Amino acid sequence: MPDDINTNSPLINAAPLRFLYRDWDARRAGRAFPARADFDPLELRYILGNLSLIDVVRDPLRFVFRLHASHNAARLGADLTGKELAEMPAAANPASVRAHYERVVASRAPQVQRRMGTHADGIKWEYEVLVLPLSTDGAVIDMLMVGMAWSER
Repeated sequence: MPDDINTNSPLINAAPLRFLYRDWDARRAGRAFPARADFDPLELRYILGNLSLIDVVRDPLRFVFRLHASHNAARLGADLTGKELAEMPAAANPASVRAHYERVVASRAPQVQRRMGTHADGIKWEYEVLVLPLSTDGAVIDMLMVGMAWSER
């Protein structure tokens, strides 16, 4: 199974992530990126427990969890809301997560990955992660919207 697939030719397996990608794409409305304000949380009910918002902070580049998805926090065994990615437990492979986020910022395009791991619940999970860039001014990526879809192995 591929590690990383660029969504320029959407190869997103999980239906909720395909819906999220379509919602993101529709809200661009001719811009490179939509803004966080373009999304109504009520319209994202289908993925809310698996949706995180990550602030992109520069000089130096850092990622801060504005909102850590509740289902993801439960599987990880830690709520990272308000914390930097560097504080993510080592078992969750923060270096891989950081590389994924950095690719989105550098490429200025959505990226999807498939990962496997055993988390706090002791169950082996396979999961798909879609990272979408957001921008308040339409040019500078200042937030990432991260959707995850889980399946037990």
